[in-house]
Amino acid sequence: MYKNVIGRGLFALLLSLFLTSQSLAAERVQPFILASSGNSEMNRAVIQLQEKLSAAGFQIIGNYAPYKNARVFVFTNDTLKQMATQSVRGGYGAILRAAVTRNGNKTEISYTNPEYWANAYRMQGDYSAIKQKLATALGAEQDFGSGDKILSAADMRNYHYTFMMEYFDDPSDLNEFTTHDQAVTAVEQNLAAKKGGSGEVYKLSLGKDPKGRSMTLFGVALTGSGKEDCSADQYIMSRIDKSSPRHTAHLPYELMVYGNKVEALYARFRIAISWPSLPMMSSNTGATFLSIMCAPGAIEKVLQQVAGKMANSEDDSR
Repeated sequence: MYKNVIGRGLFALLLSLFLTSQSLAAERVQPFILASSGNSEMNRAVIQLQEKLSAAGFQIIGNYAPYKNARVFVFTNDTLKQMATQSVRGGYGAILRAAVTRNGNKTEISYTNPEYWANAYRMQGDYSAIKQKLATALGAEQDFGSGDKILSAADMRNYHYTFMMEYFDDPSDLNEFTTHDQAVTAVEQNLAAKKGGSGEVYKLSLGKDPKGRSMTLFGVALTGSGKEDCSADQYIMSRIDKSSPRHTAHLPYELMVYGNKVEALYARFRIAISWPSLPMMSSNTGATFLSIMCAPGAIEKVLQQVAGKMANSEDDSR
């Protein structure tokens, strides 16, 4: 009798653990989705990705090659743009990104997970249909990007990397103008002039958010002024993007004209949501936040130049 009781108890425990693990797997969200990985030639994969996105009803608003063997596409659709106006500072969630990366002898096609980023940006609305549309159009071999860190949608809505680091609503305040249009013009001119080693990847004009503030989102290429410029896309990615699949769809960085102000998500938040499990001090690959410690401040300085305002000592101390 005792054996039967113990047996039933053990079975119940194992069943409970199994169901819990299944529930966690279902609720877990990760930054990226690997659509496919194969032997396709890079240029052919780039063309096919564009064709598939367009056929699925998405509008490609910009693309660039941040470094060799990588191409990033930024895209949107009417649903994403509409939901962006239903969320405070929702402009960040109006776009998604897809990347083609040559990783060793494989060509990876990946894209940002709509549900993960929507929650990281505290968006309103259900993004599951968009996720399914992308899975149908591009494929969905696996979600990836958070390593051994298990994060739920609820976790992402209040995410920060660690104590004393920024949340979504702690952006870099870059500059202020009299009107929204003046701010947009200044950003456009400075990106065209490649201030600070920057360049425009895309511009997306949106409506107003629930607070009545107009939103215009820019994608900013950060090419830097040399190999050791730690604001540069290549500098940062070469130091922390060492796992497979690659996190290329982390790029490009965003800047938003919000009302009459220019802001950007602070780098300690924006980088962390693409690498939530990146260790601070040490790893087997050498990929750590310590290896890019100079990046947040350097990125902010470049974006201040793009916004028409030079960094000062107070900004540098952040």
